[in-house]
Amino acid sequence: MSETSQQTHHRVCHLCEAMCGLIIRTEGSTVVDIRGDRNDPLSRGHVCPKAVALKDIHEDPDRLRKPMRRVRTAPGEYRHVEIEWPEALDLAAEALASTIQRHGVDAVGAYFGNPSVHNYGMLTHQRNLFRHIRTRNRFSATSVDQLPHHLVSLWCFGHMLLSPIPDVDRTDYFLMLGANPLASNGSIWTVPDVRKRLKDLKARGGKIVVVDPRRTETAALASEHLFIRPGTDAAFLLAIIHTLFRDKLVAPGRLADFTDGLDEVRDAVRDLSPEWAEPLTGIGAADTVRIAHELAGADAGICYGRMGVSTQAFGALCQWAIQVINVATGHLDKPGGSLFTRPAMDQVVNTNPGGFGRFTSRARGLPEFNYELPAVTMVDEIRTPGEGQIRLMFTGAGNPVLSTPNGRALDEALEEVDFMISVDPALNETTRHADVILPPTSPLEHDHYDIAFHNLAIRNTARYNPAVFDKPEGSLHDWEIFSALGERVAALLGLDAMPSVPPDQLVDAALRNGPYGHDTPWQLSVEKLKANPSGIDLGALEPSCPERLQTPDQRIRLAVPEVLEDIHRFHREVAEAGEHYRLIGRRHVRDNNSWMHNHQRLMKGKPRCQLLMNPGDVAKEGWQSGKVVTIESRVGSVEAELLASDEMMPGVVSLPHGYGHGRRGTRAAVASRHAGVSCNDVTDERYVDQLSGNAAVNGLPVQLSVRGSA
Repeated sequence: MSETSQQTHHRVCHLCEAMCGLIIRTEGSTVVDIRGDRNDPLSRGHVCPKAVALKDIHEDPDRLRKPMRRVRTAPGEYRHVEIEWPEALDLAAEALASTIQRHGVDAVGAYFGNPSVHNYGMLTHQRNLFRHIRTRNRFSATSVDQLPHHLVSLWCFGHMLLSPIPDVDRTDYFLMLGANPLASNGSIWTVPDVRKRLKDLKARGGKIVVVDPRRTETAALASEHLFIRPGTDAAFLLAIIHTLFRDKLVAPGRLADFTDGLDEVRDAVRDLSPEWAEPLTGIGAADTVRIAHELAGADAGICYGRMGVSTQAFGALCQWAIQVINVATGHLDKPGGSLFTRPAMDQVVNTNPGGFGRFTSRARGLPEFNYELPAVTMVDEIRTPGEGQIRLMFTGAGNPVLSTPNGRALDEALEEVDFMISVDPALNETTRHADVILPPTSPLEHDHYDIAFHNLAIRNTARYNPAVFDKPEGSLHDWEIFSALGERVAALLGLDAMPSVPPDQLVDAALRNGPYGHDTPWQLSVEKLKANPSGIDLGALEPSCPERLQTPDQRIRLAVPEVLEDIHRFHREVAEAGEHYRLIGRRHVRDNNSWMHNHQRLMKGKPRCQLLMNPGDVAKEGWQSGKVVTIESRVGSVEAELLASDEMMPGVVSLPHGYGHGRRGTRAAVASRHAGVSCNDVTDERYVDQLSGNAAVNGLPVQLSVRGSA
C-alpha cells in the first residue's frame, strides 16, 4: 500500500461525550488507520476502543444507505424494501400533514435518542420540521438519563444547561457517586483520558472516594470505595449536609454574597443525621461524618454524581443535594472545584433556559420539562384514547424499545399507531416498526462541531472538522432530511417553510458573535478552526459567578420549594432493603447503549450480558456461576446467565443496558450474535422520580429464581 495514495484527516470522535481528537488516514473510500491526535488540547492523544470502531460504523454492511418502506407480505408479516428519496419524503410528509389535519399536532409523537446530540445537524435543523408540529407528545433520552441534572441547574442557577463541571485536574478531593467515568469517559462531564487524570490526582496527594453499589472500574482505582444500597444516595447526601451545619463546617466563602436559601436548607436537614442514614444506606455514620469533614477541609474539592444517582426514585433530590454540598463547602465556582464553562458556541446564552411543569401528560399527570414529557409515559399516550392520543410516531436516532422502561409494552404499542417515521441509519428493534425509514449519511461523510459537549468540557476548547469522505450521490445529511420534510409539510399545511441554511454557517455565525468572536482577540470562526484542525485551546475553566448565573437576580437559589417538599416524600417512602434484590445497570468502555453493538471490534471478547451477583448471595441461594437466572418484576421477566462477582454489594444484582437484539425484522448481524437480554424488559415505567419524571431504572426491586430450585 503506497503512502503517497493515502490522505490524512483530523476528526473528533463523536461516539461518547469525551470529544477525543483523532487522526484518520484513508485510501480512496477506505479507512486504513485511526489514532489519537496528540495536538488536541483536550484529549492530548488519548482514545478509547470506540474510536477505532468509526471504521466499522462507516463500512457496516447493515447500515442503511437508502430510504426504506415497510410493506406487508402476509397478515402480521412485514419486510422493508428500498425506495427513492422523493417517494420516501413525500410519504412521510403526507402522513404528518394528514395526521395533523385530522387529529391536531398532539397526535404526532416524537422521540429522539442520545446520538442526536452527537450529530450537530440534528440539533440545528430539527426545528425546520418541528416548528410546524408543536406537539406536547415529545420525548427523548433525557428523561431516561440526565433530566435531574438539567432541572436542578434550572432551579438553582437559572438555565437547564448551566452545569457545574468537575475540575479534576486541579482538585484535592473528589467525592463521586453513581458514576463510572473509566467506562463512560465522563458523563455531563467531557473528560477524555480520565484514567490518567484520576491517577494524577492521587499522585499529587489527592483523594478519590467513590460511593456505588458496585465496585466499578473507577471505584477500583479510587482511594476509597463505599458500597451503598441502591436508591438511598439521598440519605447519604442529606446526612453530609446535616453534618456540615451541625459541625459548623458550612463556609461558602465568596458564594455567600449571591446565594439564597442556606438557612432553609439547614432547617430541612436538621433531623437527617448520619445515624439516621446509616441503616438506610449501609454506610456507617462515622464514615459519613469523616467524609463531610474531609470534603469541607479540602483546599479544593468536588462532589459529583451521575447516572446511578440520576436514574433512581429520588434523582432530582440527589442532584440538588450535590449542588448544596458544593455551595456550602465553598467549592462551587472555584478552581479545583466545580466550575461553569464558557464555550465558544455558548448554548447558555443562545438557547431558552428551559421550563418545568407548564403542562402534564394526559394519562398520568407527569410534568413536562423543556416541552418534553417523560419517556416513561410514551405507551400511555399511544394507548389512551381521546384528544391528544398519539397516532403517528416519529423517532430520530433512538431505540427506545431497548432503552426505555418496559420496552416490551412499547414494542407492542408501536404496532398500534397509524404510521411511523424514523430518521435513522439502522433497522433496529424500534425502527423495524417504521413505515418509512430515512437514513442520513455516515458520520464520516459530514462535517462536525460538538455543540453540546464543549458546554460540558473540563477546558474551554473549540474544534471543527470537515467531512472525511464526500457525501455519496443519492444520499442526504440529517439536516437536509429535516429541511426537506419541513418544506413539504409546510406546503401541505399552507405554512411558510424555514430557510435551509447549512449547519456550518449557523455555527460560524455563533462563533463570530460569541465570547471569542469578532469583538475579541481570538477572532474565532469556522475558517479559523479549519486552519487549526486539532482545535484551539481557549483556556482553563475560571470562576465566572455571579455574572454567569442566569437567574433573574444572578443569585444561586437553594431553597427550591419542590425539592424541600421532596425531602418529606423521601422520609415517607425510603426504607431498609426488604426481601427483594435491587437491580442496577452497568456500562462497558467498548459500549454506548444499543447503537454500538453491531461492530465486531467492540463486541469481541468475553460475553458481557450476564447477571452479576455477590458470591455470598449466590451461595445463600444455593446457585453457582453459569446458572440461568430468571429476573422478574411487575412488568415481566428475562433470563440471564449468572456470574458471581465480589464487585457487587450484597442484595444487589446488575445487568448491562442496551441488549435484547436478534428480533425478527431487524438488520444487525453482529448484534444478533451477541443478542443478550434487555434489562428494560423488566424495568418498570411506573417506577419513576416523581419530582422530575425521570425514569428510575436503578434500584428496581426484582425477584430472582432458577428453574427447578426451591
